[in-house]
Amino acid sequence: MGTHQLSAAAAAALASFVEFVEALTVILALGASRGWVSPLAGAAAAAATLAAAAAAFGPALQHAQLAWLRLVVGLLILLFGLRWLRKSILRAAGIIPLHDEAAAFARTRASLAGLPAARRWDWTGFAGAYQVTALEGSEVAFIVVAVGAGGAGLLPAAAGAATALAAVVALGLLLHRPLARIPENTLKCLVGILLTALGTFWTGEALGAEWPAADWSLPAISLAWGALTLLLVRSVRHRRAAR
Repeated sequence: MGTHQLSAAAAAALASFVEFVEALTVILALGASRGWVSPLAGAAAAAATLAAAAAAFGPALQHAQLAWLRLVVGLLILLFGLRWLRKSILRAAGIIPLHDEAAAFARTRASLAGLPAARRWDWTGFAGAYQVTALEGSEVAFIVVAVGAGGAGLLPAAAGAATALAAVVALGLLLHRPLARIPENTLKCLVGILLTALGTFWTGEALGAEWPAADWSLPAISLAWGALTLLLVRSVRHRRAAR
């Protein structure tokens, strides 16, 4: 597996891990409050829906050789990565609060407290788990399909996402609690850097740029975006402290 594919697999794995952790938090709250059968069924149904969509559209995009498609995918990945970076920078600088999985778990349980008691089959638990899994999983599916269409191949991205899913499921089964100790903002920042680097690389390729050392330019691009991110965090912190 080349540098291109490794970077794509790493970006997909990290992004998927973050999204799956957020979905797990809600599913755990639903299971603890409403019983486990319906939420787990809802999560499984949403996962099957997303997998079917990715299987239907992924190969078609992956085999498309149109330059404009590569350009569109590169720009989408670039913008997606910049969105993650922006939020990470603002959180690291203290502008917006860090995401707290334990607090999210408590809020979800509190919101369910006033609902009628669950029966053997609970549509509230099913619908809630389906919704959160579909919402968080749609971002994972987008990254997997876009990475495949961008030229890295669908298999590396799918393998990264599958690895992340297996890790989150295993942790959820072992702990039965929110994964609150995971440095989520750090993970999101790394995802933003990797996605932004991939988007930069693919957009440049689509526009006819010839990167020095070909795929080996990706680590250098990632380091450049990482350095810029650190500078922006320090700048925002300095401006905030000067007010």
